[in-house]
Amino acid sequence: MKSESHVIRFERCSSRDWRFWGVLAFGMVFAYGGLTIDPATNCSESGECAPILVPIAAGIGFIAILIGASHLLANTSRGSEIDLAAGRLRWWQGRTRKHDGEHGEIALADIAAIRIRHVEDRTDIISLLDHAGERQPWFDAEVMPWRVEAWLARLTKACPHIRIERID
Repeated sequence: MKSESHVIRFERCSSRDWRFWGVLAFGMVFAYGGLTIDPATNCSESGECAPILVPIAAGIGFIAILIGASHLLANTSRGSEIDLAAGRLRWWQGRTRKHDGEHGEIALADIAAIRIRHVEDRTDIISLLDHAGERQPWFDAEVMPWRVEAWLARLTKACPHIRIERID
Protein backbone atom coordinates (compact mmCIF):
# COMPACT_ATOMS: atom_id res chain seq x y z
CA MET A 1 0.00 0.00 0.00
CA LYS A 2 1.46 3.32 -1.02
CA SER A 3 0.46 6.42 0.88
CA GLU A 4 0.80 9.84 -0.60
CA SER A 5 -0.42 13.07 0.98
CA HIS A 6 -4.13 12.23 0.62
CA VAL A 7 -4.19 8.99 -1.39
CA ILE A 8 -3.96 5.47 0.01
CA ARG A 9 -3.26 3.18 -2.94
CA PHE A 10 -2.80 -0.56 -3.38
CA GLU A 11 -2.04 -2.17 -6.73
CA ARG A 12 -0.85 -5.63 -7.69
CA CYS A 13 0.13 -6.75 -11.20
CA SER A 14 0.02 -10.30 -12.56
CA SER A 15 3.77 -10.30 -13.05
CA ARG A 16 4.17 -9.92 -9.27
CA ASP A 17 1.47 -12.42 -8.33
CA TRP A 18 2.90 -15.82 -7.33
CA ARG A 19 -0.30 -17.61 -8.41
CA PHE A 20 0.31 -17.06 -12.14
CA TRP A 21 3.97 -18.04 -11.85
CA GLY A 22 2.80 -21.19 -10.03
CA VAL A 23 0.36 -22.08 -12.83
CA LEU A 24 3.14 -21.57 -15.38
CA ALA A 25 5.58 -23.76 -13.39
CA PHE A 26 2.92 -26.46 -12.92
CA GLY A 27 2.28 -26.45 -16.66
CA MET A 28 5.95 -26.69 -17.51
CA VAL A 29 6.44 -29.69 -15.22
CA PHE A 30 3.46 -31.54 -16.69
CA ALA A 31 4.37 -30.65 -20.28
CA TYR A 32 7.98 -31.74 -19.72
CA GLY A 33 6.80 -35.04 -18.25
CA GLY A 34 4.36 -35.56 -21.09
CA LEU A 35 7.07 -34.97 -23.69
CA THR A 36 9.84 -37.02 -22.08
CA ILE A 37 8.06 -40.08 -20.66
CA ASP A 38 7.55 -42.92 -23.11
CA PRO A 39 3.88 -43.98 -22.85
CA ALA A 40 4.84 -47.63 -23.39
CA THR A 41 7.01 -47.57 -20.26
CA ASN A 42 4.38 -45.92 -18.06
CA CYS A 43 3.69 -49.08 -16.04
CA SER A 44 3.57 -49.81 -12.33
CA GLU A 45 5.58 -52.58 -10.65
CA SER A 46 2.50 -54.84 -10.74
CA GLY A 47 2.45 -54.60 -14.54
CA GLU A 48 -0.55 -52.26 -14.92
CA CYS A 49 0.00 -49.80 -17.74
CA ALA A 50 -1.77 -46.52 -18.44
CA PRO A 51 -0.19 -45.11 -21.59
CA ILE A 52 -3.07 -42.64 -22.12
CA LEU A 53 -2.05 -40.69 -18.99
CA VAL A 54 1.15 -39.38 -20.60
CA PRO A 55 -0.54 -37.37 -23.39
CA ILE A 56 -3.26 -36.24 -20.96
CA ALA A 57 -0.56 -34.89 -18.62
CA ALA A 58 1.09 -33.11 -21.56
CA GLY A 59 -2.26 -31.59 -22.58
CA ILE A 60 -2.92 -30.36 -19.04
CA GLY A 61 0.58 -28.93 -18.97
CA PHE A 62 0.17 -27.02 -22.23
CA ILE A 63 -3.19 -25.61 -21.11
CA ALA A 64 -1.66 -24.45 -17.80
CA ILE A 65 1.28 -22.89 -19.67
CA LEU A 66 -1.15 -21.04 -21.92
CA ILE A 67 -3.19 -19.75 -18.97
CA GLY A 68 -0.18 -18.69 -16.89
CA ALA A 69 1.70 -17.10 -19.78
CA SER A 70 -1.35 -15.22 -21.06
CA HIS A 71 -1.94 -13.65 -17.63
CA LEU A 72 1.73 -12.77 -17.26
CA LEU A 73 1.95 -11.27 -20.75
CA ALA A 74 -1.24 -9.25 -20.31
CA ASN A 75 0.08 -8.16 -16.89
CA THR A 76 -3.37 -7.34 -15.56
CA SER A 77 -3.61 -5.28 -12.41
CA ARG A 78 -6.00 -5.16 -9.50
CA GLY A 79 -6.21 -2.75 -6.64
CA SER A 80 -7.92 0.07 -4.83
CA GLU A 81 -7.39 3.72 -4.09
CA ILE A 82 -8.77 5.83 -1.28
CA ASP A 83 -8.65 9.50 -2.29
CA LEU A 84 -9.33 11.45 0.90
CA ALA A 85 -9.19 14.86 -0.80
CA ALA A 86 -11.81 13.88 -3.38
CA GLY A 87 -13.74 11.74 -0.87
CA ARG A 88 -13.78 8.72 -3.20
CA LEU A 89 -12.93 5.02 -3.09
CA ARG A 90 -12.02 3.42 -6.44
CA TRP A 91 -11.25 -0.21 -7.21
CA TRP A 92 -10.40 -2.29 -10.29
CA GLN A 93 -9.64 -5.83 -11.46
CA GLY A 94 -8.31 -7.09 -14.78
CA ARG A 95 -6.97 -3.70 -15.89
CA THR A 96 -4.42 -3.63 -18.71
CA ARG A 97 -2.83 -0.85 -20.72
CA LYS A 98 -5.67 -1.03 -23.24
CA HIS A 99 -8.62 -2.16 -21.09
CA ASP A 100 -10.07 -0.64 -17.91
CA GLY A 101 -11.22 -4.03 -16.64
CA GLU A 102 -13.97 -4.37 -14.06
CA HIS A 103 -14.04 -1.35 -11.81
CA GLY A 104 -16.17 0.72 -9.49
CA GLU A 105 -16.18 3.92 -7.53
CA ILE A 106 -18.17 5.27 -4.58
CA ALA A 107 -18.12 8.39 -2.44
CA LEU A 108 -16.68 7.67 1.00
CA ALA A 109 -19.80 9.24 2.54
CA ASP A 110 -21.97 6.68 0.70
CA ILE A 111 -20.20 3.66 2.24
CA ALA A 112 -22.20 2.14 5.09
CA ALA A 113 -20.21 -1.01 5.83
CA ILE A 114 -17.58 -3.46 4.75
CA ARG A 115 -18.68 -7.01 5.47
CA ILE A 116 -16.09 -9.74 6.00
CA ARG A 117 -17.44 -13.27 5.99
CA HIS A 118 -14.95 -15.87 7.16
CA VAL A 119 -15.20 -19.14 5.25
CA GLU A 120 -13.31 -22.13 6.59
CA ASP A 121 -10.29 -23.12 4.46
CA ARG A 122 -10.87 -20.30 1.94
CA THR A 123 -10.17 -16.63 1.50
CA ASP A 124 -12.53 -14.36 3.39
CA ILE A 125 -15.44 -13.00 1.35
CA ILE A 126 -15.36 -9.20 1.49
CA SER A 127 -18.27 -6.99 0.41
CA LEU A 128 -18.68 -3.22 0.26
CA LEU A 129 -22.20 -2.04 1.08
CA ASP A 130 -23.78 1.36 0.49
CA HIS A 131 -26.45 2.92 2.74
CA ALA A 132 -29.21 1.14 0.81
CA GLY A 133 -27.55 -2.20 1.65
CA GLU A 134 -26.52 -2.78 -1.97
CA ARG A 135 -23.31 -4.72 -2.52
CA GLN A 136 -20.92 -2.88 -4.83
CA PRO A 137 -19.82 -5.01 -7.80
CA TRP A 138 -16.19 -6.11 -8.24
CA PHE A 139 -15.18 -5.02 -4.73
CA ASP A 140 -13.77 -8.08 -2.97
CA ALA A 141 -10.60 -9.42 -1.36
CA GLU A 142 -8.76 -9.21 -4.71
CA VAL A 143 -8.72 -5.40 -4.64
CA MET A 144 -7.33 -5.20 -1.11
CA PRO A 145 -3.77 -5.73 0.17
CA TRP A 146 -2.71 -8.81 2.11
CA ARG A 147 -2.75 -6.75 5.27
CA VAL A 148 -6.51 -6.18 5.13
CA GLU A 149 -6.71 -5.17 8.80
CA ALA A 150 -4.23 -2.31 8.35
CA TRP A 151 -6.09 -1.12 5.24
CA LEU A 152 -9.42 -1.22 7.11
CA ALA A 153 -7.91 0.63 10.09
CA ARG A 154 -6.70 3.44 7.85
CA LEU A 155 -10.06 3.65 6.09
CA THR A 156 -12.12 3.71 9.30
CA LYS A 157 -9.75 6.22 10.88
CA ALA A 158 -10.38 8.58 7.95
CA CYS A 159 -14.10 7.67 7.77
CA PRO A 160 -15.38 6.64 11.22
CA HIS A 161 -18.95 6.23 9.92
CA ILE A 162 -17.98 3.04 8.05
CA ARG A 163 -18.89 -0.12 9.98
CA ILE A 164 -16.81 -3.27 9.75
CA GLU A 165 -19.10 -6.31 9.99
CA ARG A 166 -17.49 -9.68 10.67
CA ILE A 167 -19.45 -12.86 10.06
CA ASP A 168 -17.95 -16.18 11.14
